Amino acid sequence: MLSHLHLHHRLKPSPQFLLMGCSSTTRLLKSPTPPLAVPLAQPSWGLRSGDPFVGRVRFRPFMALRTSRGYSSSPQRLVPARPVIKEAPLNTGQISVKLSVLMKKLEKYGISGHEEATGQYNNLLCPLCEGGQSSEKSLSVHIAPDANSAVWLCFRGTCGWTGRVSSFADIEPTTSTLNQTAKEKKRVFTEEELDLQPLCDQILGYFAERMISRETVARNAIRQRAYGDQVVIAFTYRRNGALVSCKYRTSEKKFWQEPDTEKIFYGLDDIKNATDIIIVEGEMDKLAMEEAGFCNCISVPDGAPVTVSDKDLPSPEKDKKYQYLWNCVEYLEKASRIIIATDGDPPGQALAEELARRLGRERCWRVKWPKKNDAFFCKDANDVLMHLGREALKDVIDNAELYPLRGLFGFKDYFREIDEYYHTVIGDELGRSTGWRCLDEFYNVVPGELTIVTGVPNSGKSEWIDALMCNLNENFDWKFALCSMENKVREHARKLLEKHLKKPFFSGRYAKSMERITLEELERGKEWLSDTFYLIRCEDDCLPNISWVLNLARAAVLRHGVKGLVIDPYNELDHQRPSNMTETEYVSQMLTVVKRFAQHHSCHVWFVAHPRQLQFWAGGPPNLYDISGSAHFINKCDNGIVVHRNRDPDAGPMDRVQICVRKVRNKVAGQIGDAFLTYNSLLDSPAAVVKDVVLLLEDQVISLAVGVKCDKTSEASKYQVRKIVTSKNNHATYEHK
Repeated sequence: MLSHLHLHHRLKPSPQFLLMGCSSTTRLLKSPTPPLAVPLAQPSWGLRSGDPFVGRVRFRPFMALRTSRGYSSSPQRLVPARPVIKEAPLNTGQISVKLSVLMKKLEKYGISGHEEATGQYNNLLCPLCEGGQSSEKSLSVHIAPDANSAVWLCFRGTCGWTGRVSSFADIEPTTSTLNQTAKEKKRVFTEEELDLQPLCDQILGYFAERMISRETVARNAIRQRAYGDQVVIAFTYRRNGALVSCKYRTSEKKFWQEPDTEKIFYGLDDIKNATDIIIVEGEMDKLAMEEAGFCNCISVPDGAPVTVSDKDLPSPEKDKKYQYLWNCVEYLEKASRIIIATDGDPPGQALAEELARRLGRERCWRVKWPKKNDAFFCKDANDVLMHLGREALKDVIDNAELYPLRGLFGFKDYFREIDEYYHTVIGDELGRSTGWRCLDEFYNVVPGELTIVTGVPNSGKSEWIDALMCNLNENFDWKFALCSMENKVREHARKLLEKHLKKPFFSGRYAKSMERITLEELERGKEWLSDTFYLIRCEDDCLPNISWVLNLARAAVLRHGVKGLVIDPYNELDHQRPSNMTETEYVSQMLTVVKRFAQHHSCHVWFVAHPRQLQFWAGGPPNLYDISGSAHFINKCDNGIVVHRNRDPDAGPMDRVQICVRKVRNKVAGQIGDAFLTYNSLLDSPAAVVKDVVLLLEDQVISLAVGVKCDKTSEASKYQVRKIVTSKNNHATYEHK
């Protein structure tokens, strides 16, 4: 006779086992970790402070007498009393050290996010099964009050992961899963043991209604089985002819499988040594594919997920949902072409994506289900077979398309864009006019391109870009983001307003005889500034880097519809780079990032870069290769422009501005050559009055007046422009060499 324990409180999952006995029978109350015998006690017995049951278990001494009718109480006791054990108080510092060791060991197993406290239970997401589709927090973690050990258990039936770690270095951690034995020892059975029978005429008629022949049914060894008062269809899953599992289907389309069996594809033997494989979502679809002449088809054993997982692809050992795929991986490795023909509904498409992630998108194809009528599309292979016939299903497979692979496209994917380009649907395919007809011959502004602008100091680079923006806004209503670190906001506002209103901002000597901007015009101009330009400025002492600028420019594109970005100048940005990266490599990567921004957001970017210090400079325009930093400025850009102002009175008018177009990648939008503009110093605007002046085309022709060109380079070389004037008929004055 043994004393008996009465548990008066519901116990949480405990890191121990209790052994309880009645006569010769021993009962085991299951708990997560290895068994630990708890002495059966009288009320005077004490429990150690480290026992997780302290305060939750109450003992009542009575005798359990085994009789023919059961148990009865008795005042006798068989186990001698044990004196109360008093332990020394736990050292807080030692517990803290051991707790830190335990936390690090738990992190190695992916267990984290729990409270750093002893004697408590934490419900976490199991790193092994990840809580299944519902992401249930099924992992219970307990750290002993003395911080000597930690135990855990996952309560999901398909996982059951349990383990124990110790804070002592000489004790090895242990882990296991409750279904580990079941995985190693799968059930083995035969058709006779499952009581599978040949199909009756009623079920054969059901298959016939779905266009599945008796021959196909027989070839796939489909059986039936009696369950209670109904007969269900039994789809036999086989590997090398041996029965591995069995899936049942009722007339109400309810499914279940034999438990404790290996998960494999249905029809696995049909793809042995196959290089082309078709994967469908259900057994009926696999049979339908056979009716269309495709025996190299398999079906997944389980249903489709609701959505595509946003988590990283797990390892095969942890990929529980798709374990059937990894169990058959040796069959799939030989395939060079896998056609995924899952259902056309969202879960079916999610399943296709999950399969492609695991199989490799580069060898996957996908199908498009045709319309069954004017209103609806076919859902799956059997739907096509029933409504459109075998030939239609065969055409679906024959016309399967390559599965989309990120970053790899065919021109077919861009046919619509090519058609729009041909018909100039958007309107800016050939670029937008600069507002100066003489310059449009060489340079037009195309959305999504990068223009590098350079020139010696005080040549008018920023002034020319400001005037260009005013023209684009006036003619095409463009908006701009400005990252102009060299300009004060008020000074930049003055320059833009003078170009827009064509009046000086101030009066007096500055304005000469011109009337300044009135208050009414100022208010109207401020509203124009607010609607047209968005400033990117770093107000603290830190220098902004290119990523910071582009992130704000991206926001300006999305919020305000900005079409152009000006970064002026390059040397005002923070260009810190790794010590092992050269400036040339850095500039190359930076310009690549800028170009991608321009292309992805259809935003034209003007990047102003100063030339390096020019030695023995003779006063002519610099070259794009003279830009300080790297030759990649000209190599990477779509357009390269040098702005140069004449400083020699003997060489021509001092107000002449030479726009040297030195690179044009898009030949539809321009060509290499020079255009000359006049500079109105009063309005800080190039070519504010003059619209057409002399054009010089490199190695081609020279235009002496609008519409007048010399067709031969030899003839063009006879002339050298000495003076530029305008007249009513737009002729230019020139002199012979």
